[in-house]
Amino acid sequence: MLDLTSLQRDILYCIADLDDPYGLGIRRALEEYRGTNINHGRIYPDLDKLVNKGYLSKNSTDGKKNNYELTAKGVESLVARQEWERKRVPATPVCSTPSD
Repeated sequence: MLDLTSLQRDILYCIADLDDPYGLGIRRALEEYRGTNINHGRIYPDLDKLVNKGYLSKNSTDGKKNNYELTAKGVESLVARQEWERKRVPATPVCSTPSD
């Protein structure tokens, strides 16, 4: 997963969470998480890179809409990343939100 950008990692997490992971749905999930618009021309090249690197598989359902699925490599990479983060992020918050 070290060869991925933060957007590409976020794409993998979104796909893992979506029931029907297709291009526009993935883009919407990313925009919701990141709180910003993501250009149409940015998401699809990253999806293709993730397919080419073996993190995703891509299937056309009706000739127009592509669905994406995590491969074994994609799942293993997410699990490894979560374990890495768990070791580095304490179970209790590092800082707290000031109360009013």
